[in-house]
Amino acid sequence: MEKVLGIGGLFFKSQDPAALSAWYDKHLGINIAPTAYNQEVWQQQAGETVFAPFAQDSEYFGQATQQWMINFRVRDLDAMIAQLNEAGIAAVRDPQAYPNGSFARLHDPDGNPIELWQAKQP
Repeated sequence: MEKVLGIGGLFFKSQDPAALSAWYDKHLGINIAPTAYNQEVWQQQAGETVFAPFAQDSEYFGQATQQWMINFRVRDLDAMIAQLNEAGIAAVRDPQAYPNGSFARLHDPDGNPIELWQAKQP
C-alpha cells in the first residue's frame, strides 16, 4: 500500500494572515510561506509526528470552538518558554511528568492553541 510521507503543509484561516505569519516567524522560527518558487520554505527536523483525531466534545484544545491544535517539537522546552515569556507571550509548562516528555501551552494572536513538546531522551 502506498502511504503519505509526512505533512506537506498546515493551512488555516486568519483575520490577518500576514501578521500571523510574521508572529510565527518571529517567535517560533517558522518561515513565512514563500510567494515564489525560489524562496525557501520552512524545513522541519525529522522526527515523530502524531496524527490523532479527538472526540468532538474533547476539552484538550481549550475552547470548545477550537477544531484543531498544533504540537511543535522543541529541543529545549525551558529555553523556548523563557524566550516566549520574555517576548510577552504566555507559555505555560505542564507540571505533570509524562513518559514521552514535557509539554507547554500557548496561544497565537488569533487564539489558536499551540502545544510545545520536548521528547523524553532515551
